[in-house]
Amino acid sequence: MPPTLLLASITTRPVDAIVNAANPRLAGGGGVDGAIHRAAGQDALQAACRALGGCARGDAKATPGFALPAKWIIHAVGPQWMGGDHGEAALLGSAYTRSLEVAADLGCHSIAFPAISCGVYGYPWPQAAAIARQAIECFQAGPRALETIELVFMEPELLQVAQEAWGR
Repeated sequence: MPPTLLLASITTRPVDAIVNAANPRLAGGGGVDGAIHRAAGQDALQAACRALGGCARGDAKATPGFALPAKWIIHAVGPQWMGGDHGEAALLGSAYTRSLEVAADLGCHSIAFPAISCGVYGYPWPQAAAIARQAIECFQAGPRALETIELVFMEPELLQVAQEAWGR
């Protein structure tokens, strides 16, 4: 089943896990990352993130959801856009895949994603949307497929590009 595409705040989604577009230090920042830290409870989430010791680009790690409706926050670190010739596509695909693997390992049935790397990291959303689709479809074709996947956007322009990428 293809993901649901929504214009909403990821911090309000009633799913088992939400994905945070994180930085390698898991230190909290702007955009989605900052919104998730504020909504979850800044102090508790920062302490949990510090205990993880950071996260490599293309990887993902989980913390509790604290004050969020979601039980888990999966912190995925995507690549910074450097023109497309520095392995960015592989790292971005890995960030989506690792998020899904971590969710499955946690026993999650539902997950919500933002547009990983498309904020301050500058990844062009049309290319990122195609990579997200490929990674999600590949994972969902396997034995650990999740029941519900949401792609959640704050900007109508990102939602429109996602709709085009998913043929809707």
